[in-house]
Amino acid sequence: MARLFISIALFASVVDAHAILKSAVPGSGQVVQGAEVAIELRFNSRIDGKRSRITLVVPDGSTKPLAIRDQAAPDILNAQAEGLKSGSYTIRWQVLANDGHISRGEVPFRVQ
Repeated sequence: MARLFISIALFASVVDAHAILKSAVPGSGQVVQGAEVAIELRFNSRIDGKRSRITLVVPDGSTKPLAIRDQAAPDILNAQAEGLKSGSYTIRWQVLANDGHISRGEVPFRVQ
């Protein structure tokens, strides 16, 4: 029983150690309209917006860093992508959780 408790405690601390993306706008695989897209990434923990990054991967594979706006909430990052044309895009994010751990991920979407 003691081993089970220790295993659960270790697993719980690992899970809490990284920021996990809970939701994204646009969502994964979503098709959006228009040349301007508001981006919102919500995480399961507080993140340091000043030390985090959002990059847009455009259809030709090149990347464009996006400015992160002032955080309205400690678990949310917002940015604005402009001048988008039809094609496949990827939001590439890297965040620093307040506990010091870095998490990364991607959210693909399409512009029609």
